[in-house]
Amino acid sequence: MRLTTKGRFAVTAMIDVGLRQGAGPVALATISQRQHISLSYLEQLFGKLRRYMLVESVRGPGGGYVLARSPALISVADIMLAVNESMDATQCSGQGDCLGDGMRCMTHELWEELNVKMVEFLGSVSLQKLVDDQWAKGYQDEEKSSATRAIAQMPADKLICVTAPNSVVSLGASLAQM
Repeated sequence: MRLTTKGRFAVTAMIDVGLRQGAGPVALATISQRQHISLSYLEQLFGKLRRYMLVESVRGPGGGYVLARSPALISVADIMLAVNESMDATQCSGQGDCLGDGMRCMTHELWEELNVKMVEFLGSVSLQKLVDDQWAKGYQDEEKSSATRAIAQMPADKLICVTAPNSVVSLGASLAQM
């Protein structure tokens, strides 16, 4: 079994949305920048996630995606299944025709059991747990922390005074005085 980038990217993007749940819709362009995932690839993934009712789209200015239900009710298995990620370790894709002519390989049952365990495990891990793990690791929203840093770095004693006219009338008056 091999986990493809499709599954990894889908889970990563869903964690990104989960971290911002309650702060409004998350634009795919910002997820793309933060997670270094192609925007067109995210559009494909979120189309599937939307059809599986894991996310909802919000149109218009400030639009993007929000979780369609509580992150505690979304499992990693749900995300993987929504993007058609194969969780099959058998050589025959579960068909039982590993060797051809309808013959199973000697390890077919082993790989089928592994499939069951993988689905059970991924079904037991909620998106909420993954979001909580990020917060526990000290995750900080770059947008919020960079704005805080920018404000904190401005020296308080260096105020900027603008003496330029702020309207056409003021401009006319200042030119008339010359």
